[in-house]
Amino acid sequence: MSSSYQKLCRQLGYFFADLGLLELALTHRSFGGRNNERLEFLGDSILNYVIAEDLFHRFPKAKEGELSRLRASLVKGETLAEIAREFKLGDYLKLGAGELKSGGFRRDSILEDAVEGIIGAIFLDAGMDSCSERILSWYESRLNATSLKVVTKDAKTRLQEYLQARKHALPQYEVIEVLGEPHDQTFYVHCVIELFADPIEGKGNSRRIAEQKAATQALAMLEQENA
Repeated sequence: MSSSYQKLCRQLGYFFADLGLLELALTHRSFGGRNNERLEFLGDSILNYVIAEDLFHRFPKAKEGELSRLRASLVKGETLAEIAREFKLGDYLKLGAGELKSGGFRRDSILEDAVEGIIGAIFLDAGMDSCSERILSWYESRLNATSLKVVTKDAKTRLQEYLQARKHALPQYEVIEVLGEPHDQTFYVHCVIELFADPIEGKGNSRRIAEQKAATQALAMLEQENA
């Protein structure tokens, strides 16, 4: 085992029998050839299951919607990117020349994919028990800090509920423009609300993020008007 992978394995708390699985988990599609997309698919499903099961037992009186929001906050891209940075995964990624030049080793979407890839790799290397144990170890402090009292709905949900409660039409979202290379795109979205003459713009490196930012801005404007 190379010294760099040995260091990473110590940080992960898991040593691979098949080191090729770890290498594959760290290989972005821009590198060419085999990459971590299939492992990412597998890891995403396993992560959702493990976190869901822990929350199910941790909060026996929680409703389905509360558990769903808790899980979403724990498995979202931002959280996975945080975990990736704790392990300094950016130092180990195998990226194509274009991604290296554009700083792909710092990009949240690439980092979160690598974490899910590693989860999938551990599952194939050692099975569900070892994989679950590692996930819960990585998430221990976050799970212990989780509380039903701090469950928050995302901005789009809150905006929809705000408008519904006041008998207004639901917001409409439209992608206005997408700029950048396929590996580094910026989405511009308009959120149209009947209460405002002009659409509210949001931007982000995915459509989902852009829509959430537009909804956040819309909520702030509505709250300011009713302050």
